[in-house]
Amino acid sequence: MIKVVKKDDVTFKVECEERGIVKELSQFFTFTVPGAEYMPAYRSRKWDGKIKLFNIHTQELYVGLYEYLEKFCDDRGYEIEGFNPSRNKNEISEDMIRNFVDNHLKPRAGGKEIKAHAHQIDAIKQSINRNRCSLLSPTGSGKSLIIYALMRYYLDMIPENKKVLIIVPTKSLVSQMYSDFEEYSEGNGWDVENNCHTVMAGRDKSHPDKRVVISTWQSIYKLDKKYFSQYHVVFGDECHLFKSKSLTSIMSRMTDCPYRFGTTGTLDGTKVHKLVIEGLFGPVYKVTSTENLIQKNILSDFEINCMLLKHTRDFRNKYKRVTYQEEMDALLDCEKRNEFIADLTESLKGNTLVLFQYVQKHGKPLHELIQNRVNNRKVFFVYGNTPTEIRESVRKIVEGEENAIIVASYGTFSTGISIRRLHNIIFASPSKSRIRVLQSIGRQLRKSEHKEKARLYDISDDMCWKKHKNHTYRHYEERLKIYDSENFSVKKVFINIK
Repeated sequence: MIKVVKKDDVTFKVECEERGIVKELSQFFTFTVPGAEYMPAYRSRKWDGKIKLFNIHTQELYVGLYEYLEKFCDDRGYEIEGFNPSRNKNEISEDMIRNFVDNHLKPRAGGKEIKAHAHQIDAIKQSINRNRCSLLSPTGSGKSLIIYALMRYYLDMIPENKKVLIIVPTKSLVSQMYSDFEEYSEGNGWDVENNCHTVMAGRDKSHPDKRVVISTWQSIYKLDKKYFSQYHVVFGDECHLFKSKSLTSIMSRMTDCPYRFGTTGTLDGTKVHKLVIEGLFGPVYKVTSTENLIQKNILSDFEINCMLLKHTRDFRNKYKRVTYQEEMDALLDCEKRNEFIADLTESLKGNTLVLFQYVQKHGKPLHELIQNRVNNRKVFFVYGNTPTEIRESVRKIVEGEENAIIVASYGTFSTGISIRRLHNIIFASPSKSRIRVLQSIGRQLRKSEHKEKARLYDISDDMCWKKHKNHTYRHYEERLKIYDSENFSVKKVFINIK
């Protein structure tokens, strides 16, 4: 017999008399982190490369993992009793949600009243009925409207002295979320200024008269449990980031917060990442897919051009079997490669985003090269040290342009920034990160009357020597697998670099 005792809204305790079952649970909830062997902590033998979601000493487990505990017991024939978070589920119909969103909230966008899409209504329904949920929905699917509707719903449900916390990864997203709420509220009389407080850097962490706080996680992660006790509802936007220690610590301090919702367009594809997110926010629910949204004409039609650069025999011979960083340094310094990217950028019509990884080694030289090539086109350079207000001004300028170029780091423009009038993206630096790749693609898929089709130009490098594949070529193969899993249309172009 296994007895489950609720500790708080973060964890529950698993009580059982047999020590052997405790060890079984520990093994069941222990996972090897992919790529751990490359991490400094593992190499220095300070860490075994594993994440243990069940604490064998306290016998505690995240509330969001209760369904996995049930499966563990079912598979082994163990009886389970006591606390069951599934008993708290609601039964609210789709019609009730539709009426609440369309007739009560009456959201507006672009000065017009809008109707929520079917997948948005479904996501809201699933979230309310579960009270905890990790919503997996691609970029461009309207996650901010989902958050807005849920926020408005729970403000009427929770005690008046309790608040809603919305956590986002960047200052830009704080401003964007606040701006979205203002737009949605234009037709329903809800005053965003009187109800929402934004937190960025050194600003006041809360406001006594405002029940909704929109904050970067960096602004609040060092605060104590007393601060977090005021919240009854929490949203983690871009919740795939919450596997980091700072973000998990925030969620662990919210011990009196029963309503938890994460939103993201992508997970990294590993089981351990999915379980960490589910433990913090609740089971993952796939709302829709990019393919479905394109088919329904909600997102822009899309094609990928994989441009594989075949480097010279001498170049490949010189850099055969080097380390990843040595290969990257060689590619970023490759004059012919950078000239190709600049020529490609110049040739493309429409607003174009060029994404790079290293600021000094690649971003700045590439920006200078492109700026010297183009005439009568606005060229912007954005990276980590670019102030939030300038990033936002660039975004707004580009929304009004037809032929602008943004040279930006992955960290600043691959996540969260929304530009409807974005026609082309160039991957100037290779990456194998599923999250980074799909988040970057999501930047350009939003519909616009000025855009017939969105195009991605994936720059890849063939430095293979005989049967040995170079690092970035293997990354290219990984991206092809990602594109295939999403059913994206892919064209392959092979180019000899002389």
